Amino acid sequence: MAELGQHQLSLVKKIVLDQRLIRENPKLIIEGLQTRGIQVDLGDLQLDIEKLKQIEQQRNLLQAEGNEIGKEVGQKIRSGLDPSSPEIELLRSSGNTVKKKVNELEELEKAISEKITEEILHLPNIPDKECPIGKNETDNVEVRSWGEPLESKAYKEHWEIAEELQLLDTQRSVKIAKSRFVTLLNQGARLERALINFMLDMHSKKGYLEVLPPVLVNTASLTASGQLPKFSEESFRCAEDDLWLTPTAEVPLTSLHRGEIIPSEELPIKYVAYTPCFRREAGSYGRDTRGLIRLHQFNKVELFWFVHPEKSPAAHEQITKDAESILQALELPYRVLELCTGDLGFSASRTYDLEVWLPGANAYREISSSSICNDFQARRSSIRTKEGKKSRLVHTLNASGLAIGRTMAAILENGQNLDGTVSIPDALVPYFGKNKIQPEAK
Repeated sequence: MAELGQHQLSLVKKIVLDQRLIRENPKLIIEGLQTRGIQVDLGDLQLDIEKLKQIEQQRNLLQAEGNEIGKEVGQKIRSGLDPSSPEIELLRSSGNTVKKKVNELEELEKAISEKITEEILHLPNIPDKECPIGKNETDNVEVRSWGEPLESKAYKEHWEIAEELQLLDTQRSVKIAKSRFVTLLNQGARLERALINFMLDMHSKKGYLEVLPPVLVNTASLTASGQLPKFSEESFRCAEDDLWLTPTAEVPLTSLHRGEIIPSEELPIKYVAYTPCFRREAGSYGRDTRGLIRLHQFNKVELFWFVHPEKSPAAHEQITKDAESILQALELPYRVLELCTGDLGFSASRTYDLEVWLPGANAYREISSSSICNDFQARRSSIRTKEGKKSRLVHTLNASGLAIGRTMAAILENGQNLDGTVSIPDALVPYFGKNKIQPEAK
């Protein structure tokens, strides 16, 4: 597990899951996490939070007492009393005793606060009351579907098509890096680039601000978005620096406004970002070992919103539709699933998955997750909005718009022709430069 530095600990000290909620209404958290299949005992955590509150009160009283002693010393000296007089020395001795007690309480407060922070950082978000209750992906609910799935045993899988058309090279990629990396070649590289530009243009026209963020992110950024500390094994880390390879643009986009107060009139803020993404895919070995579905490095266009809390449910529907619009423009059949509580991601309170149809695999495969996180990430990131004199945490939402490699796989499988060519969707032709991928001339 990644160690948080003092700066990161102070940052998240009071901005993770609401400590007041844990102290005053633990039942809400316990029951919410039970729907995720997580059993928690908050008794010790409640005691620590209450103890921390008492220590803070003690420290505040002692600091006030110390300030009064300091004022009294200054007043007596100004009134003519000798600074080395027994009376002044006695006051100073009392002040030093108070200062020593304050320092002791600060050390105890720091230790308890770090313990509380570490425990709370491992607690996932509470599912939204609208989220269907279930144990795993078999309990997810289909919301709608679009397009007519192609069905035939004659369809090839995307990796077969890509190899025949010389669109990628996996064997040489192992030599460069290791397994589950891919090098795209010629028409494959061009198709990847075309898809990135097409998606960015589509979303920019819908009012998204395009961002190209760093792909190296620090521990505080991963903690703010919810990837750390729980999922440290899923990410690649730079050994010599406090930097990690980003697993998704959601991470840098969350921290783009970390520690800020966003004026309410500026909301919603809608970002679209392209980044390479890097994931260890720990525990997934043996699954999707061929092709573009599950790689250690892949490209993705990400949508991210900062919204007013009262408008986040409507924003969730809209960001989902914006991701769907790419699939519709590319004429790719898909379905929308609402994830049950047991299948939710760590930071999400409610999620829609978009699954594209792959006729070669004869299956739907996830191509986008659209999640509303309510104030979970904003609390970890200390991002607020101000209305008059009052400030409150914003809500955050994210959606893949879309995963590029999986989109390419869907185009190859849905566009495959008997003559070995692949038809390019009409909307993508201006970006790709031609309407078909054809075998390379030898």
